[in-house]
Amino acid sequence: MRVGISGTHGTGKTTLVEALCAHLPGHVAADEPYYLLEEEGYEFQFPPSPEDYRALLTRSVRSLCSPPAPSGTIFDRTPLDYLAYLAATGADPAEEGDAALLRPAFASLDLLVVTVITPETERVMPAAELPGLRSRMNDALLELAYDDPLDAWEDTPVLELSGPLDGRLATVLAALEQTRHG
Repeated sequence: MRVGISGTHGTGKTTLVEALCAHLPGHVAADEPYYLLEEEGYEFQFPPSPEDYRALLTRSVRSLCSPPAPSGTIFDRTPLDYLAYLAATGADPAEEGDAALLRPAFASLDLLVVTVITPETERVMPAAELPGLRSRMNDALLELAYDDPLDAWEDTPVLELSGPLDGRLATVLAALEQTRHG
């Protein structure tokens, strides 16, 4: 199974990726596009600029579409994240994304999981940098996930995780089981 985990910063994405890899034999975590670009010599601004988010969007699409990513891969962030960050900084995601490139990227996923800000994440997780951007991205991500203005992920099942943190793993595993048999 190939699973993409999307969400604003400070919502437990990486923790969930690690837990899924530990519970799904043969599954590996794909490196987050930010770290891949850093390794490739890309220098980010702080806070990231729209150009940075575009570079991340492109790198994320490439990660999802490039072999030799094994079929058992959990992706820490998807192109949806970077479209949402672009929207949160004032860009129109429908103009930022190329549907012809995004469709095969999302089609490669069996499940798109969206982690959201909840009262529990605010109470339990460390305080996140750039809280305004974080909140705007969270809202943009949810709007994009369900509205799909590019018609790029309409066939990819979306699972929003808004419940308790300790139930996330079981919720995703149940959704994957349903996807396998559905």
